[in-house]
Amino acid sequence: MRTLYNLLFAVAFVLSAPYYFLRLVRRGGWRRNFGERFGRYGSPVKVAITNRHVLWLHAVSVGEVNLCLQLIRALEPRVPNLKLVVSTTTSTGRGELEKRLPPHIAAIYYPVDLRRCVSRALKTLHPEAVVLIEAEIWPNFLWSLRARRIPVFLVNARLSDKSYRRYRRFGFLFRPLFATFAGVGAQSEADAQRLVELGCRPEVVRAFGSLKFDAAKVEERRLLDAAALLRQIGVPAGAPVLVAGSTHAGEEAILAEVFQRLRRRFPDLFLVLVPRHCERGKQVGEALRERGVKFIYRREISTATRLPERSLEALVVNTTGELKYFYEEATVVFVGKSLTAEGGQNPAEPAALGKPVVFGPNMQNFAGIVASFLREGGAVQVRDVAELEATLADLLADPARREQLGAAAAHVVKTQAGALERTVEMIVAGIPQDENYVAPVPGA
Repeated sequence: MRTLYNLLFAVAFVLSAPYYFLRLVRRGGWRRNFGERFGRYGSPVKVAITNRHVLWLHAVSVGEVNLCLQLIRALEPRVPNLKLVVSTTTSTGRGELEKRLPPHIAAIYYPVDLRRCVSRALKTLHPEAVVLIEAEIWPNFLWSLRARRIPVFLVNARLSDKSYRRYRRFGFLFRPLFATFAGVGAQSEADAQRLVELGCRPEVVRAFGSLKFDAAKVEERRLLDAAALLRQIGVPAGAPVLVAGSTHAGEEAILAEVFQRLRRRFPDLFLVLVPRHCERGKQVGEALRERGVKFIYRREISTATRLPERSLEALVVNTTGELKYFYEEATVVFVGKSLTAEGGQNPAEPAALGKPVVFGPNMQNFAGIVASFLREGGAVQVRDVAELEATLADLLADPARREQLGAAAAHVVKTQAGALERTVEMIVAGIPQDENYVAPVPGA
């Protein structure tokens, strides 16, 4: 099986390399640390881990990086003898790590799942344990960890319908891999059941809830004053702001048209569009320009920028890691990837801020979280564009309704928190403790 997988993966890697290379180029910064993608880590990483036991955490991209950072804050004091190393797959995720990680924690790229690359990476880092955030199942990596008897944990685990069907279809490959995990923290009972069906050992699987509820509340060093930035570009104080977060292709055109119609009733309404992938900024801008919306790109704004009041109607945020700051200034929030794309994005972050949250019908990837909000009246799910426009208009016209919805949303986040502590306990309990001092729970 391994021989067949390695042969097929090598062929697929060669055939798909041009496509993925172009994606790297479009995202920018691909040259920096490029060798790390093949398990070649430079002197800074090697020096940082010299004579240290390593705990390796992996966060695929920006969304998982946010979870990883708050996991580190809770986990690091419990494992003072371990050197934490964090990997990511994307250049945007790497950028977030470098901006927000403490300087003593190394950020690296996750190796391509070629046997030699994985072996090279593990030989360099030699981790005591590995923590994978959400679902990142690469056969050679897990086979190599099992061969070296390195415990691996899967945290905040969830399975979309699509992923579940794919893993079941190739169960002959994935069942032994799922059995590798020493501990699994699932987001819901349904996710836990699916993971057991896919091969995880029942005794190591627990439904802890979603780390996103804990992450939504974390206070961080402020990197942007979004309110001041909006004043710089001429948005009047007190003007209603519609923030559309993590939007995907096709949604921006719809939102621009809805926005233009809403402005007939709310002439000071300002739109902040934050695409899920910042490299799509130009495409998003073109969608606005075609519909006559006057806008500016976030990257065009400097500290010296001063624009007349009401000279613009929209802002396209073509940067990474700033969405949460614009959520703070929102009158109403729309969560993207829920109208034209399937899966949705995380609604917990704006909800934790007490913002009224609206999303479309396609929130399958966050079904458990969405169910909590809808059950408690903490969000509004619309079926189509007409319902979206009507809902936004109602909320913009009704401050009391906005306050009620936002308060319910914040309450859901508060009551659903707690997965972080349970996840940390699972990891700490599963780390080999012969040479690794594990600190007691603070305050215990």
